Amino acid sequence: MKNIRNFCIIAHIDHGKSTLADRLLELTGTVNEREAQAQILDNMDLERERGITIKSHAIQMDYRHNGELYKLNLIDTPGHVDFSYEVSRSIAACEGALLVIDATQGIQAQTISNLYLALEHDLEIIPVMNKMDMDNAMPEEVEDQIVDLLGCKPEDIIRTSAKTGEGVAEILEAIITKIPAPQG
Repeated sequence: MKNIRNFCIIAHIDHGKSTLADRLLELTGTVNEREAQAQILDNMDLERERGITIKSHAIQMDYRHNGELYKLNLIDTPGHVDFSYEVSRSIAACEGALLVIDATQGIQAQTISNLYLALEHDLEIIPVMNKMDMDNAMPEEVEDQIVDLLGCKPEDIIRTSAKTGEGVAEILEAIITKIPAPQG
């Protein structure tokens, strides 16, 4: 049990949850390049058609860290307010959460709502500033928003681009070191 990590990805709609899940699956070798497609976990026709996550999707990834094999159980959650029940059920099954914030938009309503749900369940929160590759990214402003919201240090925020894969290895490292193993 000490090498198991249960975590979810929470964020406002279109902040990059499913794309980040894709990169995590690729980096851990859970899917190979041939199997890869955009929004791998969004397998319902309506999800693909609309480009949104409706149902939470769980997947197990194997990841080797410092010579030890870890089982990472990821739940990709919906970002849309209409599916917040799915988010609450996912959060209840985890010990940690990646809180993804779009560097071009900053903290939005559903970001805060999902964060409060996670905090109510005592989840370890890993702040992730996504879309750092975008020309209109505002890293300093969004960093200030995250620090104000979470009370974390600026260096605790992982800057990423789920599209390019920048910073995703750091996220895996944080999942192993910051999120506690489940209690038996």
